[in-house]
Amino acid sequence: MPQRLPIVEFVALMAMLFATIAFSIDAMLPALPEIGKELSPTELNRAQLVVTSFVFGMGIGTFFTGPISDAFGRKRVLLSGSALYIFAAWFAWQTESLETMLAARALQGLGAAGPRVVALAIIRDLYAGRQMAKIMSFTMLVFSLVPAIAPSLGAVIIHYFGWRGIYAAFVIFATATGLWLAFRQTETLPRTARIPLRIFNFKNALKEVSASKMFVLSTMVQTLTFGILMAVISSTQQIYDVTFGESTYFPLWFGLTAVIASSASIVNAVLVVRLGMRYLIGIALLGQVAFSGTMALVTGFDLWPVWAYFPAFFIWTTSIFFMVGLTIGNLNALAMEPMGHIAGMAASIIGAVSTVLAVVIAAPIGLAFDGTPLPLAIGTFACSVLASLLMRRMKNLERVKHNHI
Repeated sequence: MPQRLPIVEFVALMAMLFATIAFSIDAMLPALPEIGKELSPTELNRAQLVVTSFVFGMGIGTFFTGPISDAFGRKRVLLSGSALYIFAAWFAWQTESLETMLAARALQGLGAAGPRVVALAIIRDLYAGRQMAKIMSFTMLVFSLVPAIAPSLGAVIIHYFGWRGIYAAFVIFATATGLWLAFRQTETLPRTARIPLRIFNFKNALKEVSASKMFVLSTMVQTLTFGILMAVISSTQQIYDVTFGESTYFPLWFGLTAVIASSASIVNAVLVVRLGMRYLIGIALLGQVAFSGTMALVTGFDLWPVWAYFPAFFIWTTSIFFMVGLTIGNLNALAMEPMGHIAGMAASIIGAVSTVLAVVIAAPIGLAFDGTPLPLAIGTFACSVLASLLMRRMKNLERVKHNHI
């Protein structure tokens, strides 16, 4: 059995590994206006791609990282990912063109796929059952604070060091976490437990998940939901700045949204056993259809009273983050239900597919920004309607399956 760190130190280390992703996305948001003005002055909307290119790279890496760590060990993959992340952050720090920065950000996302997937595998290696759930709860509690403080931290860094200072912060953060991991955490996957990396296993896993209607539908709904989330994250800074003139207080508003939305996990934990995963997902999506439809209609016809426009936008975007908290975890669980025997590869597939395709959805919505929240509201409404229809199809699938039984 691998040696365990003291529980407090282990939770803190795992939380910092998970936090790499949120920090890499949310700390960049206050920098987007300056990046746009310096590197893409004629097309300011393109600065949003700094967010989506990172997520795209992370999605690609998610597909491979889990199986590679099964074959070569957790620690080696995590440290290699950290090294790639640090190099890409340094490269983005030096760049003078937006295109080169986007390539560096995609590479940085590829490196961040290690913490996203392998940190969870380390927890699984060391703990099981209720003890694992307890560790995950503590880890997620610490991790949930990062989206609340990252934009404010990014704003402080920009104030003193300029927007390029954000990349220096990424280098420092990843270096500190990597050294902590290297010197304190032992390898958790013994050589005798490693699974050789074979293309044949990938092909079989892809074939099996493609044949599972439940897996496919869950992945499609998760893709749409994650696409909504990424579109909001990409667009929100510009909307706060251009539409409402709230750029100074954007980190505080975004932090408040993150804090409120974090309660969704508590609500889900309380209700999911009694109401079921499908019911909660369906209700959350229908609620978003109503919210986003109203936002699109009233914004499109310019019917907002001046005093109500900003509060309505804040409540609506907070409801989107809350909706994601009620759906993503449940959708993962639904997809994985029939895949216990290939859980590792199935998890990599759903993570990679939903992340990469979410970027394909989110990027055009973000680039359509016209000075108002209307494109975002229309895109969110369309994705929510489609996701709701897919959930209805999933419900019918379950009914047919039950009748056959």
